[in-house]
Amino acid sequence: MKLILGPKLEGCLFCEKAREDNDKQNLILHRGSTCFIMLNAYPYNNGHLMVVPYAHVGNVDQLDTPVLTDLMLLVKRSVIVLQRAMNPDGFNMGVNIGKVAGAGIEGHVHFHVVPRWLGDTNFMPVLGETRLIPEPLDVTYDKLIAAGIADLTIA
Repeated sequence: MKLILGPKLEGCLFCEKAREDNDKQNLILHRGSTCFIMLNAYPYNNGHLMVVPYAHVGNVDQLDTPVLTDLMLLVKRSVIVLQRAMNPDGFNMGVNIGKVAGAGIEGHVHFHVVPRWLGDTNFMPVLGETRLIPEPLDVTYDKLIAAGIADLTIA
């Protein structure tokens, strides 16, 4: 509720959070050379991560090859650590480009990594238009840090 009712940022959420020096409060789990990993403050499921380039661009075709490579290596890191920490049965992954495609933040492209478990959906999102997330974000954050998201070596 604090996130929903609290003050809203002016400008780009990703750019603002990346500039600040309070990673835990901003849910940033890992900073790479061209991209970073953060928890989604409005998750579809526990452990819903976003991999975000530092570059403020709206589409993947505006990212150069080193950034795209870093982005995918951080997606790989996310999957490995989520498997280690949360043991999901599968994942949804993707990018929403443009409002019509469901982009919540249109001007700054980002990649979603959503862990899934058998039976993790129920009637609440369909009938009640409400999502239930049984674990607080700070608990998930600590769990992923403990599983090595910040310091895992990816080859």
